[in-house]
Amino acid sequence: MSETTPAGSSAQIATKVKSSSPRFERNQHAVAELVARVRMDEEQIQLGGGAKAIESQHAKRRMTARERIERLIDPGSVFFELGCYAAWGMYEEWGGAQCAGVVTGLARVQGRPVMLIVNDATVKAGAFFPITAKKVIRAQNIAIDNHIPTIYLVDSAGVFLPLQEDVFPDTDDFGRVFRNNAVMSAMGIPQITAIMGMCVAGGAYLPVMCDHILMTEGSGLFLAGPALVQAAIGAKYSAEELGGAKMHAQISGTVDFREPDDEHCLARIRSLIDKMGNRQLGVFDRTSSREPLYPPEEIYGIFDDDPAHQYDMKEIIARIVDASEFDEYKPEYGETVLCGYARIGGYAVGIVANQKTHVQQVDHSGNKRMEFGGVVYTESAEKAARFIMDCNQNLVPLIFLHDVNGFMVGRDAEWSGIIRAGAKMVNAVSNSVVPKISVIIGGSFGAGHYAMCGKAYDPRFVFAWPTAKYAVMSGASAAGTLVEIKIKQLERSGQKLSEDDKKKLYDEVKATYDEQMDPRYGAARLWIDKIIDPMDTRDALISALDAASLNPDVPKFNVGVLQT
Repeated sequence: MSETTPAGSSAQIATKVKSSSPRFERNQHAVAELVARVRMDEEQIQLGGGAKAIESQHAKRRMTARERIERLIDPGSVFFELGCYAAWGMYEEWGGAQCAGVVTGLARVQGRPVMLIVNDATVKAGAFFPITAKKVIRAQNIAIDNHIPTIYLVDSAGVFLPLQEDVFPDTDDFGRVFRNNAVMSAMGIPQITAIMGMCVAGGAYLPVMCDHILMTEGSGLFLAGPALVQAAIGAKYSAEELGGAKMHAQISGTVDFREPDDEHCLARIRSLIDKMGNRQLGVFDRTSSREPLYPPEEIYGIFDDDPAHQYDMKEIIARIVDASEFDEYKPEYGETVLCGYARIGGYAVGIVANQKTHVQQVDHSGNKRMEFGGVVYTESAEKAARFIMDCNQNLVPLIFLHDVNGFMVGRDAEWSGIIRAGAKMVNAVSNSVVPKISVIIGGSFGAGHYAMCGKAYDPRFVFAWPTAKYAVMSGASAAGTLVEIKIKQLERSGQKLSEDDKKKLYDEVKATYDEQMDPRYGAARLWIDKIIDPMDTRDALISALDAASLNPDVPKFNVGVLQT
């Protein structure tokens, strides 16, 4: 920024990056490697149950989940997959459950945005593992929050029985799926279900609680299959007689459309979507979209995840927002948290971001001090809280860009009222009623994660770069603390560790902790909706804002009792 440019001006918030510098090239290479790793993982995940299982699905004259999605969505459009990493590295004792056996995401059908929830029968016959139910519920919750029409393509054997105790009874388990079906219907959110394979036991309620029910020949819909019926009441029936498409179309009247195969069924869904009415769109301001002034690939070299290095978050923002314009709010106060107004894809947004450069600040006594980038201080928390409240007052959706170490600690911080200021920021985030979208680009640690709208604070979407680190504290800090506790425990029992033993213990603890900080670990457990290429951040945010714009209902904003 030039010396003559007023602080916070929307012009010139970034500079042309020196892409030939050694540091830029090093950062670029490091980020590119992580992005490549994620792409390789996703290619493997998208194979589902593998070639043999895909052949078996084709032998039944059925498409795979991803083939059905490709045929259903608008030609040339993009399927914005959510939860791809679900179950990654989990259930290995059962042979794994790629993608949790269900594919979810946003797409366009006949030009309309929809949520797709599609069972993958190549993965354990589409059975529901514990994380499968949670993934379906997460997709439904996104649809509920944003009023997105939802399409279910059902092909599932039901609950994975060896783990039934973790699938069956709780508020985020299998039964919640059907409860959500009923709630979504009552809210007027359209739901279409196509039974394109097996739909048995409790899972049979899902299609019947939706607005439209389609069924293909050769599929089965019953509370109990032929074997269970024979065991329970001694009667023998064929699958077709008990719950086939013809029976449900002609006798029980359960299905609305009987289709000969997947191809015709998907075409019918497209036809039904084409004839749906339009509800009022959201109340958020949108103008024509303008591309950023700077190329997105430069983000690779700007971002630096080395704690010893600084980078300017404004340079990242300039490569995400329309025309690289950012009206910074209180730019000379609480500088370790950036707040400001911008547009993304034409949508007006408020941005709350952690600044990673160190800044010199003057305290209330006139003393100068150095404030560290990525740390939330009293002034920055108070500024952010007021900005968040302002965005709610003016119906401006909020974008949170995380690279936060946490809140400042120590005597000076405590005397300045850091807990009070932090509570104010958390209160504002908690009671925020406008759409909130979080992007974890670097560290997201401790209470800083909460204040920056972590998963527990109901963001509409949580995205993460492959560079993200997600935990209570950094691996080195956690390992140091845990090892110190372990050493004291051993010493109290009369054992004494050598320096080599201490180092080995430290390395073991740190390795475990580092594994759990990996964004893929969080994505496997649905703490993260999607790991995105940093270059795709703008597109991901536009997709999320498009979804959020479908919901015109914004509750009254009220923060309750604030610490002042």
